[in-house]
Amino acid sequence: MSSSAYFHSQLTCRPTVGLGFRLPRDKRNSNFKHTDHKCPFAGKWSVRGRIMRGTIVSKKMTNTVVLRRNYLHYRPKYQRFEKRHKNFSAHMSPVFEAALGDEAIAGECRPMSKTIRFTVVQVNAKSKKAASALTSAKRFKKF
Repeated sequence: MSSSAYFHSQLTCRPTVGLGFRLPRDKRNSNFKHTDHKCPFAGKWSVRGRIMRGTIVSKKMTNTVVLRRNYLHYRPKYQRFEKRHKNFSAHMSPVFEAALGDEAIAGECRPMSKTIRFTVVQVNAKSKKAASALTSAKRFKKF
C-alpha cells in the first residue's frame, strides 16, 4: 500500500482541534471525504503555539494561502505610529471554502515545508465589496 493510500484510508474527522476551533458547520454531519492528511481536523498535525489572524491575499498554490497581517509600529522619535505588514504562508485544507479578501485564522504547527509553519483553522467570509476592494489595490485596513 502506498503512503498516500495509507493516509487516505485512515483519515477520520475530529470535530475540534482544541482552542475553541471547530470543523465548519456544513462539514460536521455530512459525508465529506477528508483526503488531506495535513488537515488539523482529519490528519495528525496538531495546532500549538501562536494563533495568527490575517487576510487572504493569494490562493495560487495548491492547498496553501498567503495571509497578510497589518499592524502598527510605534516610532519614538516622531511619537507616531507607522503602518507595516507581513505576509506568511499557511496550509488551507479543502474543508474550507475561502476567497480573496476573507479573514482567516491560522494556528502554528510543526513545519510542513520550507515556508509553511501554520495551518488555517477558521475562515470568516467577507462581503463581496471588501473582496473587490482588496483585489484592486492593497489597502491597510486597521481602522
